Amino acid sequence: MTVRTTSIGNGIRVVTDTMSHVETAALGVWVGTGARHERPEEHGLSHLLEHMAFKGTGRRSARQIAEEIESVGGDLNAATSHETTAYYARVLKEDVPLGLDILADILRDSRFDPAELQREQHVIVQEIGAALDDPEDLVHDLLQEAAFEGQPIGRPILGTVETVRAQTAESLRDYLATHYRAPGIVVGAAGAVDHDRIVADVERLFGDMPADPMPATARARFTGGERRAERDLSEANLLFAFPAPSFADETFYAARIAASVLGGGMSSRLFQRVREERGLCYSIYAFNWAFSDVGLFGISAATGEADIEELIEVTTSEIVRAIDEIDEDEVSRARAQAKAGLLMSLESCAVRAEQIARQMLFLGRVVPMAELVSRIDAVDAAAVRAMLASIIWTDMPALAAVGPVARLESAADIRARLRMAARPAA
Repeated sequence: MTVRTTSIGNGIRVVTDTMSHVETAALGVWVGTGARHERPEEHGLSHLLEHMAFKGTGRRSARQIAEEIESVGGDLNAATSHETTAYYARVLKEDVPLGLDILADILRDSRFDPAELQREQHVIVQEIGAALDDPEDLVHDLLQEAAFEGQPIGRPILGTVETVRAQTAESLRDYLATHYRAPGIVVGAAGAVDHDRIVADVERLFGDMPADPMPATARARFTGGERRAERDLSEANLLFAFPAPSFADETFYAARIAASVLGGGMSSRLFQRVREERGLCYSIYAFNWAFSDVGLFGISAATGEADIEELIEVTTSEIVRAIDEIDEDEVSRARAQAKAGLLMSLESCAVRAEQIARQMLFLGRVVPMAELVSRIDAVDAAAVRAMLASIIWTDMPALAAVGPVARLESAADIRARLRMAARPAA
């Protein structure tokens, strides 16, 4: 594999990873703007814009876009997150120019036809309803709100029914002009790709985009707190989380390994203690979500109403025990899992294209694989224990719960429970 990077005149960065053993390619345009960059009245606009990109351009109707890519066996898709919007294609190697041409077309010349906009708004309203009906989707949105109260990064990506319906073709064009600027765009590709050819095509297709800097973004601030949705369900879906390093922080990999040791697999502490020994739930895991300037470290579980109190008690107790007991064997297993996942991802053109594009977008460089492995290997038991110890002194964790949750204690109670368990004996 050979990684190359080039910046064209207006600041768009092109990064490719040539994989000589494959016959296909994944390519895409990653824009450094997402839900956290929206004003309150724009809530959901990033996601709506992603949908509308496929609804017709000056050269292609929505049907023609679909037929043209599918006639060569390829596919198009897109995704919106809190910090990025990505538009990508997978094609055979000879169709890379076509894939890039279609991506440029939908980003540079979408028509935003009012009738199409009205239909797509209705589709997204249904998507919002589905998310509200799904306990797993809802609890994740509620956790984000609790962790970052009153901030754009704490709002659901989809928006609300009211804000989505309020958008117009003009608001879409204004948002596109404000946030889709060359310095915040990375074109990434991996697989059977020719770097120089892609650079030439990007220059031709995107070279006249504005070179103005991206709008400034307020730094995220973890607030903690709680959100609950009482529902008549058989299980309560629970999430609680603490502030954690961003993916650019030097301690990011310590947090990642800590999550794996605590609740990353069947051999992890929480799985063994909470499920295998106590039978308190079917699934429990720890997670480490990282953004560009902040992160979340937390626990996810679902359990019956009668077991909520015991599950919280056992889980918080295990977190504190881990601070004192985690050993090098546990950390070694977690490091092996992390490295295996990282290296296995190299077999996918799509995953590799996304990885290098996101690194370029947020870190300004592609991190060599040897460096990533070295950073994972540098995490030892002491670093993991220190990471876990730091989280339990958070002023207020974030707590989200959906289902029969009347017996669930408060975020403040969880904080007190952790601190009491961690206090040295007199």
